[in-house]
Amino acid sequence: MDELRYTLVTDGSSDTALIPILNWILTENGIRCPIQPTWADLAALRTQDRRRLPDRIRSSLVYYPCDLLFVHRDAERATRESRVQEISQAIADLPEALSPVFVCVIPVRMQETWLLIDETAIKTAAGNRRYAGELELPTARNLELLSDPKDLLYRLLIQASDLSRRRQRSFPVARRARLVTEFVEDFSPLRQLSAFTALEEEVSNAIQGNNWAN
Repeated sequence: MDELRYTLVTDGSSDTALIPILNWILTENGIRCPIQPTWADLAALRTQDRRRLPDRIRSSLVYYPCDLLFVHRDAERATRESRVQEISQAIADLPEALSPVFVCVIPVRMQETWLLIDETAIKTAAGNRRYAGELELPTARNLELLSDPKDLLYRLLIQASDLSRRRQRSFPVARRARLVTEFVEDFSPLRQLSAFTALEEEVSNAIQGNNWAN
């Protein structure tokens, strides 16, 4: 194939941080052609047209056609299996003409769990790569045990910024968090996590099943 186009459906814009991770997985699993990722920005639609997951998926396929659809849902307090069932049912309810090749992206707790593996990337995203202090990151194998990975990521970004308390008030921590994955070169530590290995297996199956690696 000349290129692989994929669309990422998420709950919000902060989840665009997943795109470098998905690009890495695709490349690791044999995609050699150019990858064209698109985040399904549905903000212009009426609220009732994007409130439900089936509606978001349908609109994403109409406005952002693709070879592969990634559907992201944080597990939060649900199980991965229940999220997979939710996504699969939403896909099954689509008109046949829209039936996509799809992969479920379901981090345990939330996607920020997967952003806590690279100290240098967090410092760089905070705008202070040369910060001399040490950031206390959890070990990769313990990431899925964190109760609030977003709060931890935000605190680490603020620490790495090394700003005064007054300047911290205007520090755009949510925007900086979205930048972290852009500075990570190797996501292989995430292979210690069950949710990540499940995602990579689904991606590999999609690639092999559609001969995209040829």
